[in-house]
Amino acid sequence: MAEIQEKIAKLFPQATFEQGDVLRICIPDAQWHDLASALRHDPDLNYDYMITIAGMDWRTSLGCVYFLQSTTRGNDVISVKVETTDRENPMLHSVADLWAVATLYEREVYDFFGIIFINNPDMRRLFLNIDWVGYPLRKDYDQDPALNPITTESERQSDFTQTWVEGPDGKVEKKEVRIFQPEEFVVNIGPQHPSTHGVLRFRTAVDGEIIKKIDVYMGYIHRGVEKLCEDLTYQQTLHYMDRLDYFSAHNYHHGLCRLIERAAGIQITRRAEVIRVMMDELSRIASHCLFMGTFCMDLGATSMLFYTLRVREMILDIMEKTCGARMTFNYDCIGGVMQDLAPDFQKDVKALLAVIPANIKEYNKVFVGNVIAKERMVGVGYLSKEDAIDYAVTGPSGRASGWSCDIRKIRPYSIYPELDFEEVLMAEGDAMARFKVRLREIEESAKILAQLVDNIPEGEYCVKVPKMLKLPVGHWWEMVEGCRGVFGLYLESDGTAKPYRLKIAPPCLPLAGVVDHITEGMKIADLITIGGSLDYIIPDMDR
Repeated sequence: MAEIQEKIAKLFPQATFEQGDVLRICIPDAQWHDLASALRHDPDLNYDYMITIAGMDWRTSLGCVYFLQSTTRGNDVISVKVETTDRENPMLHSVADLWAVATLYEREVYDFFGIIFINNPDMRRLFLNIDWVGYPLRKDYDQDPALNPITTESERQSDFTQTWVEGPDGKVEKKEVRIFQPEEFVVNIGPQHPSTHGVLRFRTAVDGEIIKKIDVYMGYIHRGVEKLCEDLTYQQTLHYMDRLDYFSAHNYHHGLCRLIERAAGIQITRRAEVIRVMMDELSRIASHCLFMGTFCMDLGATSMLFYTLRVREMILDIMEKTCGARMTFNYDCIGGVMQDLAPDFQKDVKALLAVIPANIKEYNKVFVGNVIAKERMVGVGYLSKEDAIDYAVTGPSGRASGWSCDIRKIRPYSIYPELDFEEVLMAEGDAMARFKVRLREIEESAKILAQLVDNIPEGEYCVKVPKMLKLPVGHWWEMVEGCRGVFGLYLESDGTAKPYRLKIAPPCLPLAGVVDHITEGMKIADLITIGGSLDYIIPDMDR
């Protein structure tokens, strides 16, 4: 990273640098957009993937930490810190013109910190209702329930948003922008709709059956996990990882445990590493099986669900024997795992591996080759590789567009570098490709399990960790591969036993954010296909 730092220092003498697990650039807001443009477009830099924006309240100032990755420079990650000292009217310059996903991420920061992003075209709240009082992730947030009483009335709705536009003279002017024109016919799909896969609402402007525009409404089950974690010990924060993407429960626990263990200098045993990876890959197979079954139900192929649930039930039986649960496992812990493997674990995993090839052959025969499935999926919901990166669509949906974004391969962690498996890539970028990628990933996860099932080392499954764990002052970043894409975590510690800030960057928020882009000009029936093929989980985006 030394050459990157040197180049940026020459271009922007005002920038300062902080060394850590990722390079941090600190830049005044006045130079931020110019720096962002250089990071995005300079061919020697090309930080084309915006992973997340972490809004921050450092008490003396508000601001953001931006996490960026270059898909052409060995997938290295940098962060940029930008501050505003004005707490009454905090403003930063938007970078939504450089990364498409930034429009969504900046709305999230505005929702919880009240920071206005100059030139962002849509400065509405993202999760909370438009009449919410206060900004919950600020340290001085007034939590008096009387300010935001529970009401039985329908939420007030507006067809307008605001944007703060900077003129050539530097003056910032607030403008009102229409989302839908008065003559447009707008229908609601959701929030209570089986094919939105949870309480998610698409306000959809249509011309007959053709989609003109979709405005996504989230936040129906927002539970404030990031805020809750600020008042919990590090061990207690793990409890909430099960309740985000509940099909990636093990993977998310793994990510947070790795983050805290690295910050605390805790080294876990080889046995615990192997167990964690095996549980992650079992989760991936179970998740992909459920995806295929429910996706086919969305398209009317009800019987397919029962084919895929057979494998999923075998995996949940394995989980239940070891973890004592079938969904919210709470199994990975700081220092290893909560308890050792069940006596039947190896036998049961081998039984699972024995039936997977025949089941995959059956899935292909029953559904993939079906003429109706082809008509509904091939060419539907096309997403180019460039747009997948621009909208931060990772996981199987990104790889179906040809983007190599599997963290297990590009930024390998745990014991993944030692394992023989392939990253599944396809170039078609349509709903069928997204389906096939998951089908092939089941085979690759099975290959990983086959390599480990007879090679689980002896030893302790958990090392001793202090009951009251305090991390040193600092900040850390972690990424793991969830079942739906990149799961990122940013932690700032003030030296106490509780996180000063734990930012959760889930894969499903950008998956929902890209729906409008890839459904324009498609039919209403195609929206059901496209939404199902992206496989987002609502609690993961809402948190």
